[in-house]
Amino acid sequence: MPQYSLRLFFFAIAGAAIASAQTPRTPVDAHARVRYLLHENLDPAVLAENVAIGAVYTYTNSPPEYGPHWDGFGKRVGMITAEYGVKTVMEVGLGSIWGEDPRYARTEGQTLSGRLGHIFKMTFLATNRAGQTMPAYARYLAIPGSSFLSNQWRPDSEATLNQAAIRTGLGFLTRMGENAYKEFRPRH
Repeated sequence: MPQYSLRLFFFAIAGAAIASAQTPRTPVDAHARVRYLLHENLDPAVLAENVAIGAVYTYTNSPPEYGPHWDGFGKRVGMITAEYGVKTVMEVGLGSIWGEDPRYARTEGQTLSGRLGHIFKMTFLATNRAGQTMPAYARYLAIPGSSFLSNQWRPDSEATLNQAAIRTGLGFLTRMGENAYKEFRPRH
């Protein structure tokens, strides 16, 4: 089971998913990008999620090249953390060129169907410096880019074009799951 499907599972079932601090209302600046990047990669909930996914993969011995032991567990957690880190750095870095805001903004007060539509829409769109929606070009490059780039450090059984394509599709589904979690999670 690719890591994105487990990440989506943790969003849906456990609720121990990535959560941004507050709904963004101001344009994203360099400091906000760095805060977002640090939060998305170093937040204790994110790190715990990576460890949990690594544990599941160790239990199922996937990929089998790593083996069902502590060394394999460490390699799996490193592989998961590295790919997600590359994805977020690419999205934030490239997004700064086009003025894209990678943060998700909640739509409280809308109907359920409106909120669900916003979740789907913002999987593929981002807001620009003026607050208008635009295609999320950085995300279009970051998700497949990190999926295919991770073939460089993955074991042979997962370092294929087919597996990278699957990870790309699951990456967008995971983003949709992240959006849903951020839309409907209780306020702090």
